[in-house]
Amino acid sequence: MSTGSGADSAPAPTSTHESKTGGTFSSLKIRNYRLFATGAVISNTGTWMSRITQDWLVLSLTGSATAVGITTALQFLPMLLFGLYGGVIADRLPKRQILLVSQALLGLCGIALAVLTLSGVVEVWHVYLVAFLLGMVTVVDNPARQSFVSEMVGPAQLRNAVSLNSANFQSARLIGPAVAGVLITTVGSGWAFLLNGLSFLAPLIGLLMMRTSELHASVRVPRAKGQLREGLSYVRGRPELIWPIVLVGFVGTFGFNFPIWLTAFADGVFDGGAGMYSFFNILMAAGSLAGALLSARRRSTRLRMLVAAGTAFGLLEIAASLSPNVWLFSILLVPIGMLGLTTNITANTSVQMAADPEMRGRVMSLYMMVFAGGTPVGAPIVGWISDTYGARIGFAAGGAISVIAALGVGFALARVGGLRLKVDLRPGRPHVRFVQRKQLATAA
Repeated sequence: MSTGSGADSAPAPTSTHESKTGGTFSSLKIRNYRLFATGAVISNTGTWMSRITQDWLVLSLTGSATAVGITTALQFLPMLLFGLYGGVIADRLPKRQILLVSQALLGLCGIALAVLTLSGVVEVWHVYLVAFLLGMVTVVDNPARQSFVSEMVGPAQLRNAVSLNSANFQSARLIGPAVAGVLITTVGSGWAFLLNGLSFLAPLIGLLMMRTSELHASVRVPRAKGQLREGLSYVRGRPELIWPIVLVGFVGTFGFNFPIWLTAFADGVFDGGAGMYSFFNILMAAGSLAGALLSARRRSTRLRMLVAAGTAFGLLEIAASLSPNVWLFSILLVPIGMLGLTTNITANTSVQMAADPEMRGRVMSLYMMVFAGGTPVGAPIVGWISDTYGARIGFAAGGAISVIAALGVGFALARVGGLRLKVDLRPGRPHVRFVQRKQLATAA
């Protein structure tokens, strides 16, 4: 497991682990991961049902889109404020036990909101409170769940398992909102919340059925002072960790504000309303699912792929912002979703593979803090740009920041790895590529 900061952290392979058993779904051959994935697809579907229902409930209680935004911000704010502490807890305690508690608490939050809604006493502050509590539980649940994957599958299958986790989440994203729409219109929001709460029984059962003897050994970190600072120092001194996290931070904060852009394009630019907004989300989810499955087929992790995907993702966002008609815009949403997930999965896997086991919880908490915790910061900025200068400018700005961040990280990694850009215009040669300094000296 690479932890150095020399040439092996350049855009060439940094943390490459070849899988002994190939195939898109190879991780599912491992019993413990199969139980985990089965429980996750059920609870993820419930989570997406709850997200849609929660927004609809707040809008029906207040008539305010701002109130919906406040609900989202409250759910992500704990990750921004306390995310690093969740990583410290994940490194200190057994991750399976953490998940048993956190998944049960997430289920109880859903049931509490269901009881309030079905009894007819729910008020908007109840929803705010539950959203904040969900965010607090996620602070610990997220790094524990991310780092527990390596304990289930080991390093050889880590990339595949991380990709399948994303495919799992995107599959639920396709199903959950549709089920929520049916439940809201037929039996009411409360039953959607209740089903979400009950859906967490599936991952709890899966965790309890796991064979602990088949888990890969984890490193428990004893309680000590300064572990938070130790984690930050650890990441700061390793380019193969800090630069993917920096890129994901910029892309997550400014390039992933699709609820703002897609609603603005559906309503204000193309005059399509809620039906078009739903159609846009389906296309994004389909592209994201394809990106996750394609990532699952790759057997190695290269930071050059991260830089290339991040750059292409931003360029496609700029192209979509300039689309003259709804059909071109719709077509571009599919590769945008695909490249967005490729960027996220490549960064996630690179960071997990490069981190030492005793540091993985803290490293992944920092990763999730900058990726998800940036939403309360980036969304108001991007929303203001879109309101002031138009949806097209807002979308283009998010894409431009993603491109600049990806190129900046690419050149930083090339510099650390002792690489230089070589241009060769001779026929049959790669025209533009990174090469080691020594090769350039020899060529000169």
